[in-house]
Amino acid sequence: MTDTVLTPSPSAPAAVGRIALVGIGPGSVDHMTARAREAIAEADVVIGYVTYIKLVADLVEGKEIIRKSMTEELDRAVSALEAARAGKKVALISSGDAGVYGMAGPTYEVLFQAGWTPEGDVEVEIVPGASALNSCAALVGAPLTHDFCAISLSDLLTPWPVIARRLDAAAAADFVTALYNPKSGRRTRQIQEAQRLFLRHRSPDTPVAIVKSAYRRRQSIQFTTLAQMAEHDIGMLSTVLIGNSNTFVRDGLMVTPRGYANKYDVAGDGTAHEGEKAGRSLSTGLHGWLDTLQAAHAAGTTIDQLAHQYRLPADYIRITLQDPLQPESDDTAAGETEA
Repeated sequence: MTDTVLTPSPSAPAAVGRIALVGIGPGSVDHMTARAREAIAEADVVIGYVTYIKLVADLVEGKEIIRKSMTEELDRAVSALEAARAGKKVALISSGDAGVYGMAGPTYEVLFQAGWTPEGDVEVEIVPGASALNSCAALVGAPLTHDFCAISLSDLLTPWPVIARRLDAAAAADFVTALYNPKSGRRTRQIQEAQRLFLRHRSPDTPVAIVKSAYRRRQSIQFTTLAQMAEHDIGMLSTVLIGNSNTFVRDGLMVTPRGYANKYDVAGDGTAHEGEKAGRSLSTGLHGWLDTLQAAHAAGTTIDQLAHQYRLPADYIRITLQDPLQPESDDTAAGETEA
């Protein structure tokens, strides 16, 4: 009789867990991306702030739900990692975009602290969504068609002097600025300080739009000015859009010009102004400015005087003057179509 040798069957490979950091946009399902809806549909576990879970209630029926409070961001990330390491597919949701004041940052912090690597046992995907500044801008017109920035007024994790320096720099540089987390029941003075800093550099008549609960049931929109913005109803569900020196409001729409009038006859036939050329830098663009700078310095204008004139650092002016000017290439020949 021959002995039968039983060989152990190969163990099944451990299931690879997955975390999808899902930006659900402003909260309306109509404004979620198809991939965001897919990621939630694929998930075994959905984790999020209680309000965000309510916004996607129709998409999470039958799934394991982990609800967390506003200040429990790290707990959300830890729960997501634990579930993913158990082989589950997790949708960790943020309103807006997960990478803009959302859960992407704290989740990566937790992952790295736990020794995770992209080649490890948990896959991570960031599913982008429309951030509050995109949603609010769409509701009020076209305020972001030139350079803009976003600044959170929450000092729960960021020292106020850091926030104040950023506000002052943005105001001085004439950025259109979106203020996130502008006010809460406890934080009431931060919006007043932001207003004070902006008024150092901007006209009191600068247009401001205050959008609350964009694309949600209690949506409200208020147009005001920089001088009066702190007098309005502003809360944690509000985003404040402060225009730049060229922003205007007309017929209920807030618009920031892109700058076409600097180059083209926008009120006429659209031809380029004298001295300007389509597809090339403005006559006052970098190359034109460098020519002017070199000529002024050669004529005796000091570096400090030039720095004061252009409101730029003197060391920047000095280094720029020392850097030989290269001929401007014809970008249109390479297929560049920027106006």
